[in-house]
Amino acid sequence: MRNAGTQYSDHALRAMDLEEDHIVPRDVLPVVVIGNGPSGICLSYLLSGYVPYLSPEGSHPNPILHSKLQHHPHLSLLEQDLEYLCEGLEGRSSNPVAVLFDSLLLPDSDFGADYPSPLVWRYEPERAIPHVVLGRGPPGGAWHAMEGSMLTLSLANWMELPGLKLKDWVREKRRSVRNDRATPAEIASYYQHYVTLMGLQERFVCGTTVTSLRRVSTATGEAWRVSGLRREAGAELPFTLYAERAVLATGTHDIPARLGVPGEGLPFVCHGFSELEAAIAAGRLGQSADPVLVVGAGLTAADAVLAARHLNAPVRHAFRRAVNDPALIFNQLPKVLYPEYHKVHQMMTQQQAGGETSSEPTCSGSYPGYVSFPRHRVLAFRPDRKCVLEGDGGQRTVLQVSTVLVLIGSHPNLSFLPGNGQPLGVEPGEPISCRRNPLQVDPYTHECAGEPGLYAMGPLVGENFVRFLKGGALAIAAHLGRGRRGEGERSGGRDELPRAPDS
Repeated sequence: MRNAGTQYSDHALRAMDLEEDHIVPRDVLPVVVIGNGPSGICLSYLLSGYVPYLSPEGSHPNPILHSKLQHHPHLSLLEQDLEYLCEGLEGRSSNPVAVLFDSLLLPDSDFGADYPSPLVWRYEPERAIPHVVLGRGPPGGAWHAMEGSMLTLSLANWMELPGLKLKDWVREKRRSVRNDRATPAEIASYYQHYVTLMGLQERFVCGTTVTSLRRVSTATGEAWRVSGLRREAGAELPFTLYAERAVLATGTHDIPARLGVPGEGLPFVCHGFSELEAAIAAGRLGQSADPVLVVGAGLTAADAVLAARHLNAPVRHAFRRAVNDPALIFNQLPKVLYPEYHKVHQMMTQQQAGGETSSEPTCSGSYPGYVSFPRHRVLAFRPDRKCVLEGDGGQRTVLQVSTVLVLIGSHPNLSFLPGNGQPLGVEPGEPISCRRNPLQVDPYTHECAGEPGLYAMGPLVGENFVRFLKGGALAIAAHLGRGRRGEGERSGGRDELPRAPDS
């Protein structure tokens, strides 16, 4: 692959010079991206001169979308009116550009179709926008910290980024993708190699922790000042850089969500999958040990149930929803594609604790050793390793446990922003949450409401799936490109972009 804009890489790295404590105005970068997971990687690809066009031979199964694309076939997708193209499209995302880009990259994939994408990618280095991508670890972000043997929820092709088929890459590594899915370890390796193969590596500065992002005035106008620490030669050294635009792509896996009940800080109460692995390594789990209590009804909780069951450890499983609640993730997954999660859902349904109970229930049925507690909440943890649960009807159960795993989601670490980023949320003043309170952005540019020049993408705007976060990259890259071409910034209404007259 060609190196995307090498002429800018030296400039970007000079901006990270650890000998300086500030950057003079001539060193202001056009764009800084905070976060080097798949969101930041995809945006870097688009900002490095890789541009999507409608292929002359391409067609889309949606005739209305195909007709719209043919109105200006000579223009790249980055130059077209995204709001116009999004009109009438429906999909499994609340962000319209995410639905559009997903439909173009994976036409009708939700219906099991395997249509080729009508897009063709061209490398146009003159369109590249200088930028730098900051991340704490290697490219791939949180995927490097996930348990490496579990299968991903998404199909393998949903995890890939533009320009490199995941299956082709896996095949070159002499591995096969099981059931059209891959492990987090494979996905993390794919993202890391993607950066190298696409010539993006000089854009990425890893080993950095951002501690402050503030808008400041410089001799040439307003800019974003980014301060933090960078690991180098075993030490953490301070850095500061300035940028005209800043993009938040940090994800939401930084801070595990907590129940907020008495005793949650006791040593046997854990909040991460890695702590389960540590308990296994220490020999605290097993057939003869007291039960493991898993709290939560998401996929990470299901993975913990499967891991504990693999050791024949007794499991108690408590969660707030009913097993037939449509919002429960297990009720949204095809059984054929996700047999292991279907099995956990069967366990949750068939092995329920019932009736008025005040002590440890007995285990019976098809899954000995496992008991679920639907529509229960945790009241307290006690130092003697007892947990008090309460059901919807007010009945209480006291469980003797060896380890507790509270796996109820996570929150982003936005401590580098004023007010931890809360003023930027859909509900200002409330903690930022991917599901309950994402950052409020313009749906067609992903620029933060009330903060011109600040953008957000990925889980921070409610996108948990890689297949949809790529739409945020398209929206941001298109808006940044329009600004650099002097076509005007978006302020209130839509930018004046080419679109066909109404028929």
